[in-house]
Amino acid sequence: MTRCHQSTSAAAYASIEAAAARLERVVLKVLDQYPNGLTVDETCAHADYRRYSLQPRFTALKDRGAIRDTGLRRKNESGRNAIVWRACHHDRREAQA
Repeated sequence: MTRCHQSTSAAAYASIEAAAARLERVVLKVLDQYPNGLTVDETCAHADYRRYSLQPRFTALKDRGAIRDTGLRRKNESGRNAIVWRACHHDRREAQA
């Protein structure tokens, strides 16, 4: 890879990384308002984002331990059962109460 490609690749990665972090903050902000949790579709509706923008952020946040599967399921727009996600800081708040 040439130096030019390396610098443009690094810039592209930095741009994607920043956008991903911003979208993760959007997901967490919405889930923070709903302690009982939301599905991806519900979160997207509240945040006014398309599913394809936020869906990958749920996986990243789950992998980091920031959100968790509540064990509940609700129908999504396609009629399928969808995971209800919850921000983990709600668990910590309840444990302290």
